[in-house]
Amino acid sequence: MTIVKDIEARGTHHCETTALGVLLRHEGLDLSEAMLFGLGAGLSFIYWDGKGMPFPFLGGRVKPFELTRSLAARLGLTLTVQETASARRAWDNVAAPIDAGRPVGLQLDCYHLDYFRSKVHFGGHVVAMYGYDEHDAHLVDTAQQGGAVRTSRESLARARAERGPMTARNRSFTLALPAGPVPWQDRIVPAVRDCATAFLAAPIANLGHRGIGKAAGQVPTWLSRAAEPRRDLPQAALLMEHGGTGGALFRALYRDFLDEAARLVGGDGLRTGHRLYAEAATLWTDVSALIAKAGESGDAGHLERAGAILRDLARLEEDAMRVLSRL
Repeated sequence: MTIVKDIEARGTHHCETTALGVLLRHEGLDLSEAMLFGLGAGLSFIYWDGKGMPFPFLGGRVKPFELTRSLAARLGLTLTVQETASARRAWDNVAAPIDAGRPVGLQLDCYHLDYFRSKVHFGGHVVAMYGYDEHDAHLVDTAQQGGAVRTSRESLARARAERGPMTARNRSFTLALPAGPVPWQDRIVPAVRDCATAFLAAPIANLGHRGIGKAAGQVPTWLSRAAEPRRDLPQAALLMEHGGTGGALFRALYRDFLDEAARLVGGDGLRTGHRLYAEAATLWTDVSALIAKAGESGDAGHLERAGAILRDLARLEEDAMRVLSRL
């Protein structure tokens, strides 16, 4: 058995920030999950209803692995990424750093993992791997999935090799700190500003505050859009509130980041942004509750109310991001 020492599995919410926390703490940089999410400019929004999709998807973060790339670039970290179509080389790419005493991040499809509680394909899942033996791989996942967990090496190989939306070709990665101190507090305001600018300048109407406005018009039609409303609507609500989002479709996580940022940096802009995203987080939780109730009851009135709140959220988040873009 080969195990990297001093690995801490904290009770975290989002898969990518969970893995980043494991890798960075091992390197000597200990930041909160909310701070990692904010420094990586992780907040976004997408209303996605592509051809062939069984039901629309509401997403609240940037694309998988974009947060990791942004965080590494902003903090001056050395991000080493490896991808391959070879199963043998894919294993060597993770075994070598672990043998050398370093944990490794993996992007994979969680459907194949032995411990995963919800058997749904999602190719953008990220875990940290810190050990292995003849049969199993030792991973750190979110608190919801068990924290420090094991899966068979065979299941891990299937998860890493899966093809489809948001998957990568056996992607593995490591992070290393620069030689000197990491002035991460100096990077807070640029991260907030970059996130706000991208949110406001989203290139298509399905993204950013315009995407929330589009969702406001589409969500009231979801009873007729769903093949099985009693299944599909509560499932959508569950993913918004509990699907690794940290609550309220990542808005609770960004609220906590802005709170921490305001206390560290100060300034009326950050305090205003925090206040507005605290309000937004509450409203997003209300939206998910109404969507679930609509599916359970068949009452379209719940979706009409959800649509009205989403219209308010589109304006609220636009206002918040305009304030934050001017920091």
